Amino acid sequence: MAARQEVTAWRPRVRGVTEVFHAHFTEYAYPMHVHDAWTLLIVDDGAVRYDLERHEHGTPHDTVSLLPPHVPHNGAPATPHGFRKRVVYLDAGVLGEDLIGAAVDGPDLRDALLRHRVGQLHTALARPGDELEAESRLTFVAEHLRERLYERLRPAGRSAPGPAGRDARDPALARRLRDLLDARVADGVTLEEAARLLHAHPAHLVRAFSRAYGIAPHQYLTSRRVGRARRLLLDGLPPGEVATTTGFFDQAHLTRHFRKLVGVTPGRYRRSAR
Repeated sequence: MAARQEVTAWRPRVRGVTEVFHAHFTEYAYPMHVHDAWTLLIVDDGAVRYDLERHEHGTPHDTVSLLPPHVPHNGAPATPHGFRKRVVYLDAGVLGEDLIGAAVDGPDLRDALLRHRVGQLHTALARPGDELEAESRLTFVAEHLRERLYERLRPAGRSAPGPAGRDARDPALARRLRDLLDARVADGVTLEEAARLLHAHPAHLVRAFSRAYGIAPHQYLTSRRVGRARRLLLDGLPPGEVATTTGFFDQAHLTRHFRKLVGVTPGRYRRSAR
């Protein structure tokens, strides 16, 4: 088999994410190196073998690997056909340096829910204009990772911090967030800004809204934007102009969400108007 190297990398407009890196390697092996960010790795095909702190580790398909910043590691294919991986590099402050030791002791997490959530995060990060969704998904991924790492610290006398309002009902906060989203339909709002304005933890903010309305904040905002787009399309505006007017990244972004919620493309919807 000929050596294959396919790489896609980008820096999304999502606070806490320094880089997204997708790669397919058949023979390439990484030498020992370090990152100044947390390396959150999932493997979609094949497997990776790597050394971290002089201990060998592997990445079966259902594993999430979390490599801490500033700790040397390498990487090589563990199967004859190589591996296909997706990586999110997280700013060191997303998880905190106090959890580096716990990650070194056990970087590979066998956790189906976490694996699913990391995959959802990658999907959102790959779509320009869906930053609010990516921020929300990153908040829950980071919270899940912290909980798993703190579990390892408990036997050493460390207690895990309580979850950020995981089971709390807060309809008043949910209404305030809805009002904020209604006021910023076209301009949008980041999760960090909403949490700061409403004096709430981001995870609690998303949970309170979802519990109150049965829909996540990013889904609510997208629905409001599509609703505005429908009216403008019926007024005869072209889809490209409608996309920028209603807060979508571009016409393709509008088309994806419009077809998902309405069942047809914006152009076809506009042509159907009487």
